[in-house]
Amino acid sequence: MRGREREKRERGKENAQKERENSRESDVKWEETTENRNLEMVEEDALKSSTLEDQTNIDTATTTNPNPMARGEVEDEEAEEGEIVGEDDSESLKLSKGLVHQSHPLEHSWTFWFDNPSAKSKKEDWGSSLRPIFTFTTVEEFWSIYNNINHPSKLALGTDFHCFKYKIEPKWEDPVCANGGKWTATFPKWKSDTCWLYTLLAMIGEQFDHGDEICGAVVNVRGKQEKISIWTKNAANEDAQLSIGKQWKEFLDYSNTIGFIFHDDAKKFDRAAKNRYVI
Repeated sequence: MRGREREKRERGKENAQKERENSRESDVKWEETTENRNLEMVEEDALKSSTLEDQTNIDTATTTNPNPMARGEVEDEEAEEGEIVGEDDSESLKLSKGLVHQSHPLEHSWTFWFDNPSAKSKKEDWGSSLRPIFTFTTVEEFWSIYNNINHPSKLALGTDFHCFKYKIEPKWEDPVCANGGKWTATFPKWKSDTCWLYTLLAMIGEQFDHGDEICGAVVNVRGKQEKISIWTKNAANEDAQLSIGKQWKEFLDYSNTIGFIFHDDAKKFDRAAKNRYVI
């Protein structure tokens, strides 16, 4: 019995020894595996760092030159913001001119006319004091002249300031105006500036459905009030005249009544001429 027990104990010792040895081998293998993995990670990080450093050096070399004069080139002053580098100056100038001076042509050319109030006291024939001021054909030309002339509120009493299509004179005797008439809106003194501008923009911008019927417009500066009138070609064309009158009121947001007088009636009855159309 004792022999068997001793044999069992020895076998148990041998098994325990084997388990300890196996455990040690597993630990060694695990440590070796971990060490190998750590080594691989370190090598990978080192490779990435080296690649990034090399790329940085390449970028620096291509974007900066530590010695700009080494190649024997004469460097110009640092380019200003917005400057096109490497292009011929003449080409750049042509490009900039093309952008800055691009114009927007109008469908019709228009002429500003001025009737000098001081000349009216000389009792000369009506229209003899009319003078063309400026003819414009583009949007830019319109604003260049409009922004540099007096608006109705700054004009002298008795002034008539006209804007008519090119080659149409603001006279009843003009062949284009002879059979026409005019719509008229009245304003308190010094209150017509905005509506005068809106009238001009609607005309030159071809906003009227019957724009071909329009000859031009005039603002009359008087002591108690100011008047703006649109002259048309064919007074007998009622549909066209009513359309122009309705649209004009809408453009101006004008709430008062406006009337249309035939030029023939104005010539016959002067101030006693009555409105043929009313809106």
